[in-house]
Amino acid sequence: MKKIILFFLLFLGIIRADIIMGAEQMNRYLPMLKGKKVAVVVNQSSLVYGEHLVDVLLRKKVKIVKIFAPEHGFRGNGDAGEHLKNKKDRATGLPIISLYGKHKKPTKSDLHNVDIIIFDIQDVGVRFYTYLSTLHYVMEAAAQNHTPIIVLDRPNPNISRIDGEILNFNYKSFVGMHPVPILYGMTIGEYALMINGEGWLKGNLKANLRVIPLEHYTHHTFYYLPVKPSPNLPNELAIYLYPSLALFEGTVFSVGRGTDKQFQIYGNPYYKNRAFSFTPYPMEGAKHPKYEGIKCYGVDLRSEYINLDSGINLNYIIDAYNNYHNKKNFFLKNRFFDKLAGSNKLRRQIEAGMSPKEIKQSWEKELNEFKQIRKNYLIYQ
Repeated sequence: MKKIILFFLLFLGIIRADIIMGAEQMNRYLPMLKGKKVAVVVNQSSLVYGEHLVDVLLRKKVKIVKIFAPEHGFRGNGDAGEHLKNKKDRATGLPIISLYGKHKKPTKSDLHNVDIIIFDIQDVGVRFYTYLSTLHYVMEAAAQNHTPIIVLDRPNPNISRIDGEILNFNYKSFVGMHPVPILYGMTIGEYALMINGEGWLKGNLKANLRVIPLEHYTHHTFYYLPVKPSPNLPNELAIYLYPSLALFEGTVFSVGRGTDKQFQIYGNPYYKNRAFSFTPYPMEGAKHPKYEGIKCYGVDLRSEYINLDSGINLNYIIDAYNNYHNKKNFFLKNRFFDKLAGSNKLRRQIEAGMSPKEIKQSWEKELNEFKQIRKNYLIYQ
């Protein structure tokens, strides 16, 4: 069925089979790497025609001196939130420096033998996806150490969606560093230009930034990801539901980590009178999932229709809140929900019984202002 749908979308021209990734346009950036000591910021999504960028560059005699790895690691199999250690890559012998945990930003020592940085990671267009924060810190370190950085652009599977509250700087964290909505409708290359242009780097620094753009791509192009962007986003439906369901991570509900239905279901052991149930168990990307070994009752969204012109669906979390037996304990005490939402406003609106329509109306003014700023950094129409 999936192959039939993809063929139909290709026939209509909604999917472009001829998108050329930034990483695939080596004629544009290989000359800049000649004779240079190169550091790469990559993970399992950094592919060039099905082969890892690191392997391709080494074969092209590029002198890679180190690999910087984001959350989930170089191979993309680490737990969400797991602090990864520095190590050597078995296949290449290259040192891998983790940029997740206490060490989120390359140090002066990390960059002392680096002439240029390559950043090539697949994004999903959602503010709390931590690869954006890694991009910020790498750009900031590059600016502070006068090291050029090249961002190899990749499509955003949520490119047509702009929605959510604009982050309040008082709630800045690694799951949200910039005053943008949850869904911001930009590629990672465009986003890098915005970080630079809006002066968000420390001390209003500007990185020596070059973006290698996509070819045959627009903001209306559907993109089918060839590899999971992270362990708990296994398919397109999970990626489309992620901006809506990730808000549950700041509550007592599970979003299916520890199952094969991550970000396609939600539930809780006490959410009774629900026909659907699931039990989380340890697995790759979720060694200690919420409610490990405990039966949860909830909602299965695997047959849900997602309109890619729509934004965040607040019905899920409002329904869960309204039907949970203990509303006072619904949101976690650590206020992680507020960090994901961008402020405490959404939590208070849900607690006050506001409807999804009323809540979304409260976002409109700032979203329109963001869209005007966003126009300054768009590479594609």
